Amino acid sequence: MKKIILMLFLVLASTTAFPQEEADHAIHEELRALLQGMQQAINAKEYSDLEPYFHENLRVTTINQEVISARSEITGYFEKWFGDDGYLADLEITLTADDTTELYGDNMFGIVRGTGDEKYILSDSRAFDMSTRWTATVIKDTDGQWRILALHIGTNFLDNPILSMAESSLKTFAAYGVLGGLLLGWLIAYLYMRRRKAQT
Repeated sequence: MKKIILMLFLVLASTTAFPQEEADHAIHEELRALLQGMQQAINAKEYSDLEPYFHENLRVTTINQEVISARSEITGYFEKWFGDDGYLADLEITLTADDTTELYGDNMFGIVRGTGDEKYILSDSRAFDMSTRWTATVIKDTDGQWRILALHIGTNFLDNPILSMAESSLKTFAAYGVLGGLLLGWLIAYLYMRRRKAQT
């Protein structure tokens, strides 16, 4: 009995001390490096460094629903929004995968999804924190490197800070409109009464 208990203890200890390595560990490490490389390139504003992470025939739908269909369009997209003459001053992003990539076709392509925590800095220094969801299809390219073939990014348009700001602005403008209408009505009434007094 003691031998059986000892054997069970050794088996449990060995499985606890030496956990099994995840399946296709080397592939998943490459894909993690791809994700981290993209994040670092965006945060460092080295937008041209993003191009090698994408397949030549990439298909990307951005958070604002623009479409990118060529590597050469990636830098232009970011510079339009975040360049010296862009609409926004800065972007800080953190990309997190929900789980390891689901591999298919003898480990030649895979699908992965996750979240993005994005902080936008406007040209007037206002900051907006936005949460996104993304889904990517990755493929092992002809040179053996893993690259993104398709990427779709979305956000909850019913719950985001930019929409909240727009709604707040509409309420403010509506209040100013009511106040302006009351002042205009009072002014017209005042001028009318003054004119009547002048005629009598």
